[in-house]
Amino acid sequence: MSQADVKPKKPKALGPGKLFVLDTNVLLHDPMCLFRFEEHDLFLPMIVLEELDGHKKGMTEVARNARQTSRSLDALAGTQGADFSNGLKLDATGHREAGGKLFFQTQTLDYTLPISLPQGKADNQILGVVEALRKQYAPREVVLVSKDINMRVKARALGLPTDDYQNDKTLDDSDLLYSGSLALPLDFWAKHGKTMESWQSGSYTFYRISGPIVPNLLINQFVYFEAPGEPSLYARVTEIRAKTAVLKTLKDYNHLKNAVWGVTTRNREQNFAMNVLMDPEVDFVTLTGNAGTGKTLMALASGLTQVLDDRRYTEIIMTRATVSVGEDIGFLPGTEEEKMGPWMGALDDNLEVLAKTETTSGEWGRAATNELIRSRIKIKSMNFMRGRTFLNKYVIIDEAQNLTPKQMKTLITRAGPGTKIICMGNLAQIDTPYLTEGSSGLTFAVDKFKGWPHGGHITLARGERSRLADFASDVL
Repeated sequence: MSQADVKPKKPKALGPGKLFVLDTNVLLHDPMCLFRFEEHDLFLPMIVLEELDGHKKGMTEVARNARQTSRSLDALAGTQGADFSNGLKLDATGHREAGGKLFFQTQTLDYTLPISLPQGKADNQILGVVEALRKQYAPREVVLVSKDINMRVKARALGLPTDDYQNDKTLDDSDLLYSGSLALPLDFWAKHGKTMESWQSGSYTFYRISGPIVPNLLINQFVYFEAPGEPSLYARVTEIRAKTAVLKTLKDYNHLKNAVWGVTTRNREQNFAMNVLMDPEVDFVTLTGNAGTGKTLMALASGLTQVLDDRRYTEIIMTRATVSVGEDIGFLPGTEEEKMGPWMGALDDNLEVLAKTETTSGEWGRAATNELIRSRIKIKSMNFMRGRTFLNKYVIIDEAQNLTPKQMKTLITRAGPGTKIICMGNLAQIDTPYLTEGSSGLTFAVDKFKGWPHGGHITLARGERSRLADFASDVL
């Protein structure tokens, strides 16, 4: 009897939930996706395994994810034997939230697709598998899961149920993202003014408040009160105990006497940001906002002050995700720092602004200052961050919206004792395929670190570049 005459057994038992057919890009996007479908069953077409094999070589994030997925599949098969006909239990590796089974395509499935869809193309083969499974297991719901928008459009055009992979999304709506600040109610002074406990410590005033607003507060969240005829209040939440919270007033970086490397803040949110950037007790800061809101300038100014003046950190390390806006310009010659040069135009532009803030030392003094600044700023590529540990460094991660949650974790866990990390980005400018505002590593970091006593976040609202840039940001 030839091998072709041996027909694989039909799956005996399928669970009560849905049957999800996974596209290759889901496995390449999240290697742990196999264990995140709860009680539902999963189905992998053979062409998906073939594509997975084609992506395993290389040092890219996609290649690493392909290898990790292959190892997970091998571990599942190794612990449960070689009989795939009954499916592999997805809770076998200790993932308690998984309760369904994983099935593989072990035989040729009968399906008919429109002639306009080439039969040899991998995407169309997966669509055919979904069509065949839908007929075979009716009335059970069979759903294609894909990160590819065009794939989902084709599936819907064919009348096949399909959905995006949702488990990677930190938030369903970016409007729900933690902003880092909260406006106090208009009756704040009327309710709390006479009964609120307050005390002075150095140049700061502390207030202890209670009431229904306390459950809505988080540690290191900024609160403000602005109303005509009433005293303004700008403070940060430093302590939450039971039904009370302690507010600490802020240092006013709008005033010239508190300028940081010659830079003064121009609006409320910038002042909030500078307070966490200059606080040695805050180890991790995230800044989001549109282009021109001052993210890079403030991060650099506070970094230079704390490296050169306060000697709090030994040097500034700057990196960013190297995702092109237009066409790629190919390989770049030179050292690691020279290769990163074209990606660091924002650094050069902001250093030019910071160099002009020093007006008293003359041309020679400015040149010497620029040389000193350059010697304390190191530009590093994210590709070589694995295995490194930064000690007493001030690390700036620019364009962080283009990082995946896994890449963000890799970078943040490089921090050694005495290191501060600043992540900046504009969630409206994501250039990485399959990343959205809800699944970006920056969104992930903001959401996971909110309320941590040594972390701070601010969403910058107002652009401060020019009236032209502000108008363009609004209308274009």
